[in-house]
Amino acid sequence: MTSRHITMMALGGAIGAGLFKGSSAAIDMAGPSVLIAYLIGGIILLFVMQGLAEMAVRNKEARTFRDLVQSVLGKYPAYFLDWIYWKMWVLNIAAESVVAAIFIQYWLPEYPIWILALSVSVLVTAINLLSVKIFAETEYWLALIKITVIIVFIIAGLILLLATFGNHSAVGFSNLTEHGGFFPNGSMGLIAAMLVVIYSYGGTEIIGITLAETKNPEKVVPKAVRSTLVRIVTFYLLPFFIIVSLIPWNEVNGVPESPFVMVFKMIGIPGADHIMNAVVILAIISSMNSGLYGSSRVLYTQAVDGRVPKIFAHLSKRKVPVYAILMCTLAMYLGVILSLYVGSKTFDFLMGSLGYTVLFIWLIIAIAHLKSRKKQAEHTSAYEVKWFPYTTWIAIMALSAILIGIIFTTSIIVTSITLGIYLFITFTYVWKGRYQAN
Repeated sequence: MTSRHITMMALGGAIGAGLFKGSSAAIDMAGPSVLIAYLIGGIILLFVMQGLAEMAVRNKEARTFRDLVQSVLGKYPAYFLDWIYWKMWVLNIAAESVVAAIFIQYWLPEYPIWILALSVSVLVTAINLLSVKIFAETEYWLALIKITVIIVFIIAGLILLLATFGNHSAVGFSNLTEHGGFFPNGSMGLIAAMLVVIYSYGGTEIIGITLAETKNPEKVVPKAVRSTLVRIVTFYLLPFFIIVSLIPWNEVNGVPESPFVMVFKMIGIPGADHIMNAVVILAIISSMNSGLYGSSRVLYTQAVDGRVPKIFAHLSKRKVPVYAILMCTLAMYLGVILSLYVGSKTFDFLMGSLGYTVLFIWLIIAIAHLKSRKKQAEHTSAYEVKWFPYTTWIAIMALSAILIGIIFTTSIIVTSITLGIYLFITFTYVWKGRYQAN
């Protein structure tokens, strides 16, 4: 894969259901102050990804996160990171298959969510079973389509906000302070929204597992990090600014369509809402593509290293880990089964656990970067983070504070299930160590 491929893949992973569906939940929690939440999240993401890029450049033999972290923090943090990252992606593709189905229902209300989610899951599975090159090209163009439409959305939104034409009067910015003010739910609303924010930005770190299939990673990864971060912050902050300015924040949640579709309806162009809905669906399929790629490659490298059955290291004639992909697709079909019973609430249920996982992934990467300089102080690098260690410490402290706040504002059920998963991963590490010792 080239720089353009992994840049678009990172965008594909991060600009998906978290933006198009999660935006409703975040705005409902924080109101217009959601802009501050996404700005804080973007700054933290910048500091974490810079550290990831530096470690990738220093460790040219690394193939995935595990290789970057294990040499610095040891076996258990690397093992834990590998499996929570895998868990994040398999749950994410399950959640996003349901979200794609919700938006398809905009056109096909007579079809149940589980049938539509099943159809999307089969499509994504087929794309990933093709060659890496075909997958990368598919992901590139899917990501390019949604980025183009987001730019159109930004331009159209600014026109609606600032211009008066025909029967339309400029909306202005009164919605930012009316309906309870800029902080309608106070600081706790802002903190609660951070879980959605972190989840929304999650996926960008997929750059860290493309190392084995990337040409000249020491040059490509830093370039991809720089270009990706600027675009992600832009594509989140500006659209959110337009949404909360055009639509009263308390009218965004509880409606079947995405806030993006609501804004396109306001434009008044016939069929604009249908065009936007189609792009939203393509965007989510793009994100699922990235997620299935990420989870299958983690499982593949585990098999290559002998940590899981060797069958998952088997490559097809097209050089893709076919059994690893099929194993990871099971999560999508489990999501289909879950949606059969709880319907559209499946996404909200899974999103909380995913937010926790992204938080821990970023924390481990930041801590590893902090310690990597001490272990490799004598080596020079072609890419080094400016203002180290201050940026890394800021990221660690901010993530720790957000974690504490989220624990007190998130459903006890979601927190308990997530803790149970983490304890199970830890148990398997301890059990495996004892088994091998005997």
